[in-house]
Amino acid sequence: MNQTYGIAGVTAVVLATVLVGALGLRISRTTSDFYVASRTVAPRLNACAVGGEYLSAASFLGVAGLVLAEGPDMLWFPIGYTAGFLVLLAFVAAPLRRSGAYTLPDFAEARLESRAVRGIAGVLVVGIGWLYLLPQLRGAGLTLRLLTGAPGWLGGLVVAAVVTLAVAAGGMRSITFVQAFQYWLKLTALLVPVAFLVFAWRADHTPAPVWDERPVFHRATEVRLDRALTLTVPEPVRVTASGSVDGRTVHGGSLRLTEGRHRIGTDTTVRFPAGARVPLPDPTARGTAPSSWARPLSSSRQQHGLYATYGLILATFLGTMGLPHVVVRFYTSPDGRAARRTTVIVLALLGTFYLLMPLYGMLGRLYAPDLLLTGDTDAAVLVLPQRLVGGIGGDLLGALVAGGACAAFLSTACGLTMSVAGVLAQDVLPTLGLRRVRHFRLATLPAIAVPTAAGTVVGDLPVADAVGLAFAVSASSFCPLLVLGIWWRGLTPPGAVAGLLLGGGSALVAVTVTIAGGARAGWPHTLLAWPAVWSVPVGFAAMVLTSLATRDRVPPGTAATMARLHLPEPAPAPARPGPATTT
Repeated sequence: MNQTYGIAGVTAVVLATVLVGALGLRISRTTSDFYVASRTVAPRLNACAVGGEYLSAASFLGVAGLVLAEGPDMLWFPIGYTAGFLVLLAFVAAPLRRSGAYTLPDFAEARLESRAVRGIAGVLVVGIGWLYLLPQLRGAGLTLRLLTGAPGWLGGLVVAAVVTLAVAAGGMRSITFVQAFQYWLKLTALLVPVAFLVFAWRADHTPAPVWDERPVFHRATEVRLDRALTLTVPEPVRVTASGSVDGRTVHGGSLRLTEGRHRIGTDTTVRFPAGARVPLPDPTARGTAPSSWARPLSSSRQQHGLYATYGLILATFLGTMGLPHVVVRFYTSPDGRAARRTTVIVLALLGTFYLLMPLYGMLGRLYAPDLLLTGDTDAAVLVLPQRLVGGIGGDLLGALVAGGACAAFLSTACGLTMSVAGVLAQDVLPTLGLRRVRHFRLATLPAIAVPTAAGTVVGDLPVADAVGLAFAVSASSFCPLLVLGIWWRGLTPPGAVAGLLLGGGSALVAVTVTIAGGARAGWPHTLLAWPAVWSVPVGFAAMVLTSLATRDRVPPGTAATMARLHLPEPAPAPARPGPATTT
C-alpha cells in the first residue's frame, strides 16, 4: 500500500471525526445531552450510530481475515453479531428505554433497589469496556504499521487522543453524529473497492478457492518475515531466499525446501514460485507466528467443532444485548417504540455490511495467501486493492479502505469510552465534589488511558482475543440480568449478585486461563475457550435458584418498576389550538 495515500486517507477520517464532533459540541449543553443526548435521537440516526459503533475492527478487518484463514465456517461470527439484535428487539429494547436509566448500573439499581448490584454491574461494565477497547487499539496499531512502518503502540495512542477529544468535548450528542457518519464511511470504504476487486478477479480468470485444500500462490510471491518462524512445507518447492533458512545464511540464492518443517530466521525474505502450495506456521511451535487479534479463542476447533460452534453462537447471540456501548444507545431513543424501530433498522444496516465480508475473505485466499504464512490475516482487506488493481487506482482504493478501518477503530472506541466514562462519572468521581458534566469529561481520561497503557505493556500476547472474552462475559452476566430483570418479578438482589458473579466471573476466569495458555488441548481447552455453553446457564441458574431461596428479599417497589418497564408511554398531548383569526 502506498504510504502517502494511506496516511492521507487516515488523516482525512481523523479530521472529519473531529469536525463532526465539534458540530455536536455546539448543541451539547446539559447533563442529559452528555449522557443520553436528551433522549431525542430519531430511529434512523440512532440506528446509523449503533451500526457505526458496533461494526468494530473485528468486523471491518477480522471477519474477512477469519474467512481467509478458516473458510466459510467463520461466517458464524457475523451471523451471531447480527442475530443478537433480534434478542434485543424481542426482549430488551423497549423496556430498557422505558426504565429511564442512563447506564446499565442505573438500570440494575432501579430494578433491584440495591447498591451492591449496582456496584458489581459497574465493575463488569468497566471490565467489558476495557477488554473490548484493547483490540480496537491493537487494530489501529496494525493499520498504522502497514501504512508507515511505525511501531504498533503509536496507532493506539493516536486513536486514544482523538477519542478523548471527541467524547470529552460533546458527550453522547456529539458522538451520535460521529458514529452515524462513520457507519456510512465504513460501508462506502468496503462497497466501492469490492466492485473493482471483483471485476479485476473476473478479468484475471483465476478460479475460486477450494476451501478444503491448502491454498496456492497463483503468482510468484515474495514474503518478508519480521520474526523467526517454523513452517510446515506440504510438498518440495524451490524458492529464492535472503536471510536465514534452517540455520544457514543465504544471500538471494536458490534452494530447495523439502516436505516437512523448516526454520526461517528473523528478517528473512523468501520468494515462492507461482503454483506452490502455501506453507503454514507449525502449530506445535508456540509463539512462532503473530497472533491474529480477531482469531477465535479455540485454535483447534477440529477437536470439538460442533461444541465450539455452539459456544460461538451463544456468546455472540446473547452477548450483544449486554455490551454496554450498544445498550447505552437505546437510552437515547425518545420512547420504547422508537427503540424498537431503531433495532429493526440496525438489523438491515448490519446485514448489508456483512454481505461484503465473504467476498473479501475469498479474494484474500486467492491473492493474499502469504498472510496465512505470516499470521497477519487481518490485513487482507487493507492489501487487496493494491494486489488486484495496482497503480494509482489501487492506491486510492487502498486509502479509502484504510480510512474505513480507521473509522472502525474510532467509532467503536468512542462508544466504549462513552459507556465506561458514564459509569465512572456516576459511581466514582461524584465523591470528588465536581459538577456532573465535569465528572463525565474527567472520567473520559481513565476510560481510554487504562486500555491504552495495557496495550503497550502486554506486547505480543494475544490480548485481542478480548473481543470474544467481552462477548462471553456479557452473555453470562448482563444477559441473565436484563432478561430476568425485565420479565421476572421474582428476581432478588442476592439472586442478581450470585448470577453476575458466578456467570460472568466463571466466563472471565475460563477465557483468561485460555489466553494465558493454561489448557492447550482436549476437552479442558475447548470448555475453557468457549465457555458460553455452560457459563450462560450457570448465570441464569444462579439468579433463579438464589432468588427462589430469598423470596422475602424481592424489592418493595417491584410492581411499580415492572409497570414502568412494560406499559407503553402515554402519547404526547396534542397542541392546543390558538384563538381563531379572521381576515
